[in-house]
Amino acid sequence: MAHIIVVGNEKGGAGKSTVSMHVATALARMGHRVGTLDLDLRQKTLGRYIANRRQFLTHAGLDLPSPGYQELPEIDQTSLKPGENAFDHRLSMAVAQMEADNDFILIDCPGSHTRLSQVAHSLADTLITPLNDSFVDFDLLAHVDSDGEEITGPSVYSEMVWNARQLRAQAGLKPIDWVVVRNRMGAQAMVNKEKMQRAITKLAKRVGFRTAPGFNERVIFRELFPRGLTLLDLRDIGVKGMNISNVAARQELRDLIKSLDLPGVTPNF
Repeated sequence: MAHIIVVGNEKGGAGKSTVSMHVATALARMGHRVGTLDLDLRQKTLGRYIANRRQFLTHAGLDLPSPGYQELPEIDQTSLKPGENAFDHRLSMAVAQMEADNDFILIDCPGSHTRLSQVAHSLADTLITPLNDSFVDFDLLAHVDSDGEEITGPSVYSEMVWNARQLRAQAGLKPIDWVVVRNRMGAQAMVNKEKMQRAITKLAKRVGFRTAPGFNERVIFRELFPRGLTLLDLRDIGVKGMNISNVAARQELRDLIKSLDLPGVTPNF
């Protein structure tokens, strides 16, 4: 069965789609079969990225490894039994259709609480939660006291992940490997950064997640979106030399893939 990766966080702007497109493309470039779903049915950033990639590669006459993409299938509403949810069926149908042909299925969730996102979390073998290095973002995981030192209780997203874990346990499935990815971390050892580190370390033990290094703020992660490319594709489109920022971004992606510890995956880029 395909290993299901869910990228989720109920706050916008944390870097979910950036992480999704880079992880999916990196896995494809390493020779893995990757299918993707975008559950943000309005914005569809991941879906747009993959459409841009297909269009650019076709126009440029290039054949580069790429993740697949599937829209949620429509269903006949009259076929539903009383109490059944249409979105549940659309998601389960999509996953079932993709499992046989893929090693990994990556699901990008919207930056809000939706039924689709809730169900997707219960399907996750690996859950990636991008988090900006800010107590504003941290508040989604847990509440802290006014000094930012003591955790006063879990927040809405942590509780949703807990419920997803309970559903998996009841179904006899293996536990979710929850990885919180810290994006946009400042280079300087500021007081806020140190407080964040202490808070995340405490919360990780309390609610059960691992942490992984994410992406710093780099132009390269955004400027390639219209062509559906990542920094791993630069040499294939004729870029002969990369600047220091691009080299650092490549290392950040390598470190993230290594930290995720996905089955059968060894970073080779």
